[in-house]
Amino acid sequence: MATQDRLIESTQELLWERGYVGTSPKAIQQRAGVGQGSMYHHFDGKPDLAAAALRRSAEQMRAVAEADLAGPGTAHDRVAAYLRRERDVLRGCRIGRMAQDPEVVADPRLRAPVEETFDWLRGRIAEVIAEGQAAGDLRPGAEPADLAAAVVAVVQGGYVLARAADSAEPFERAVRGALALLAAHRTD
Repeated sequence: MATQDRLIESTQELLWERGYVGTSPKAIQQRAGVGQGSMYHHFDGKPDLAAAALRRSAEQMRAVAEADLAGPGTAHDRVAAYLRRERDVLRGCRIGRMAQDPEVVADPRLRAPVEETFDWLRGRIAEVIAEGQAAGDLRPGAEPADLAAAVVAVVQGGYVLARAADSAEPFERAVRGALALLAAHRTD
């Protein structure tokens, strides 16, 4: 793996584990197995590297979500696949955890991939729900953007509840609740 990719992947993991403030350049270099010169050859500094890592995490999150949301089945089936997919619940969401990091939200360059990813996710889920309403699989009436925001909030809130309880059960319960609410909008 190229040095630049090792630095980005190491930063992705450290941001997920420790947050922005807890991720030092030295920790990144140690995790990536590179020296200080290599890091500064590829990146202007920690903010530049963190921005690259956040963009990559965002791209990966979108790709995984898109695989579920573009999959086979009805709109309900596809949103359910997104909700039920395998997750490392107790570690939380790579992107969602950054939304809670004051250093990330204070820096427009670091916040941008977080904001853009959640905007994309809400929009993509809203598209799937609107498709389901147009196809007659889901009842019309509920605003797709509102339902999509609720789905994303359930997942992100589920992560928070699970981490607080040190148990996946609160996350799983939140997903079951969201699925029951979504099922109430089915036409069959």
